[in-house]
Amino acid sequence: MTAARLPRVVLRLHRTALIVWTLFVLGAVAFLVWLNEVEADRVQAQTTLCRHASTYCANVFASLDYSSPMGWISSVVYYSFWGVAAWAGAALIGRELESGTAQLAWTQGVSPTRWLATKLALPALALTVGGTLFVFVFRWGWSAHRDLMGDDWTFNDVFAARGPALVAWSLCALAVGTLTALLLRRSLPALAVSVSVMVVLNRYMEKHRTDLWPNTPTDRSRHPASHFWPMNLIETGILLTIAALSTTAAFWSLRRRTA
Repeated sequence: MTAARLPRVVLRLHRTALIVWTLFVLGAVAFLVWLNEVEADRVQAQTTLCRHASTYCANVFASLDYSSPMGWISSVVYYSFWGVAAWAGAALIGRELESGTAQLAWTQGVSPTRWLATKLALPALALTVGGTLFVFVFRWGWSAHRDLMGDDWTFNDVFAARGPALVAWSLCALAVGTLTALLLRRSLPALAVSVSVMVVLNRYMEKHRTDLWPNTPTDRSRHPASHFWPMNLIETGILLTIAALSTTAAFWSLRRRTA
């Protein structure tokens, strides 16, 4: 296997994961489009009828038919980084080190550094493109029918899905899973440790997210909407820094083991 053929080999080995990710993102985007272009009109009509009814309206909570699915789809896509960590630790890196496939590639004209760089570049591109597409569509859906949505943007899934933090979580999971696999060199332990690390990191970030940007006493401990972008960009920066450090450590570990 030559270095020129390596990207095609990686695509062939992990085409199932790429197909699943593509269908997952397109399915989520299609659901958002349907929710906003079709379902929103029905919900809007129900809530309008409800406001003009002279007696108790059974559809008083009709807006939940719109806001709840928006929340569910953002949660599913947001927490998909757990799956990214598991896949990176087990299938992308851990399995090939455990089976000896990686070592075989290194003897056929592909350097360990080139092997790892290609292994990371293709999934990172897919995660970035897919996550960015979802963020743009979700932001459109979030803004299109504000009267059907609550005004609390600090929910964990909504906060991430409206900005680049969504992509940063996936890239961080990819890097952490890769580093874990290179350190443990066994797929199942790498899977377990990678997911555990990301769960702990996620819980910590969610708990301290409100501390990312100073709040004033006049805001009564609740961040105004103007704080969304500073908070989201700071969280994105933290996650990308962790991803960069993990990636650097992964290359260092690989070079040390193959020197």
